[in-house]
Amino acid sequence: MPKRDMNDLLKKRMSATQQAAEIVVGDEAYETLFRGAPAPEASRFCDLPIDRLRPFFTADIGFRPYPPEKLKAFSQQLAEQGIYERVIVRPISGSNDYEILAGHNRTKAWQMSGHDMIPAEVVSADDARAVSIAVATNLLRRQDLTIIERGKAYRALLRENNRHGQWDANQAETTFGDSRQKLQEGDTDSTFGENRQRYNARKLVADFFGVTEYEIRKAIKLAGLIGPLADILEDTPRKLPIACAELIADYDISTQQAFVEMCSIEGYTLNKATVQKITHTCPPPSVGKQEIYAVWRQARAEEAQRRTAPPKKISFDRRKFAPYLGQR
Repeated sequence: MPKRDMNDLLKKRMSATQQAAEIVVGDEAYETLFRGAPAPEASRFCDLPIDRLRPFFTADIGFRPYPPEKLKAFSQQLAEQGIYERVIVRPISGSNDYEILAGHNRTKAWQMSGHDMIPAEVVSADDARAVSIAVATNLLRRQDLTIIERGKAYRALLRENNRHGQWDANQAETTFGDSRQKLQEGDTDSTFGENRQRYNARKLVADFFGVTEYEIRKAIKLAGLIGPLADILEDTPRKLPIACAELIADYDISTQQAFVEMCSIEGYTLNKATVQKITHTCPPPSVGKQEIYAVWRQARAEEAQRRTAPPKKISFDRRKFAPYLGQR
């Protein structure tokens, strides 16, 4: 077999393995978090019109498409090598369209390379399985995700877990032992079981994706930032230190608006001490904008006063240090 044909065959086999892994990992996440195997319906392989594919809309999983330059390079790569990996979709009820579960960038790049049809794997999936596949493929395949994107992905899984219903308390006790704690999703609390049996779904997510519960809590909390603050944190983190962002995320959407202007001042950077003073004087979750500004201006004035204050006079009490100075 010619070398080029052999390389193409190897690429196809590797892509087929990768795609199988997407489904397998998604279903493993589904079984782990929702304690049930997906419906044993076979997938359907076909070519679909790209204009019938819709971005994932079942939940906000934090997905952001490749930036233009990266997408353009991906498109050129597909134009030269072809597309070996199918996108994963599910039918949208009541229409002839499909929701993309995995392959948003593949779809866009393939379309940019001049194609109007794309190879697809059509799966049968309820919302829980759809979220599991979308989140698992996004988290495990894209290592460049920001902490906010990861937070939205974790939050989507936990919220879907909450909607999925209660597990049998005895099963939870037998399977997971002492893991009976309150499930916290940033601003949402959920409990499982009627007999004081609480199961920590966040721990399952942490174990599955190889992170700590602290990382998940922190990411979910930051995912609660409003869009402008999230953009500042991700694009110009020097304007909004992450320690400040965590404190600001405790406020509701309306209150967070006050901090956008602070972060937009040229040459000024919020610091943790200032934000701590604000949160201490004006506790979350809801505070009027003028109250926030008043405390902020006071904190800035005190900071400026400390910077311009003369240094304290250092005194030396010889008697206190006599034992260390020796006799002279």
